[in-house]
Amino acid sequence: MKALLLPFKAIYRGLVYFANSPRTLMLSYALMIVIAAALYSIFEKVDVGDSLWWAVVTASTVGYGDISPDTWQARAIAVVLISTMVLLVIPLITAHFASRLIVDTDAFRHDEQEELKHNLRAVRRMLEEMAARDAPIAPGSASPRAEASD
Repeated sequence: MKALLLPFKAIYRGLVYFANSPRTLMLSYALMIVIAAALYSIFEKVDVGDSLWWAVVTASTVGYGDISPDTWQARAIAVVLISTMVLLVIPLITAHFASRLIVDTDAFRHDEQEELKHNLRAVRRMLEEMAARDAPIAPGSASPRAEASD
């Protein structure tokens, strides 16, 4: 069963790597455009300029309609390009930039968190010592020390 999950783990790790690096996101976007344009140029027998224009327009999902694929191979490239861009690359780019905008400047650093935990343990220890020194609470009493009744 674990062997069946290995490809999905690898894909997930790859997506996390791409999502956390704007350089690899932009590089993958540019690489996809160039590869799609080259394949489109080969299958449709058009010049490189038109194929680059088609790839950019298709990837951005604008789809002017001035250039459209006629062969099944070019249509398959269009399907893969649109699906990948809409479902992966554009959301990853958006999420990356959104995560950069949403930064909690009041968040504690690691060393501050450790200091707070240490101080909390010290306060807890002092409270336990104080409770051990004080007289036990009388049954049914709400006060820490019950007054002896005559």
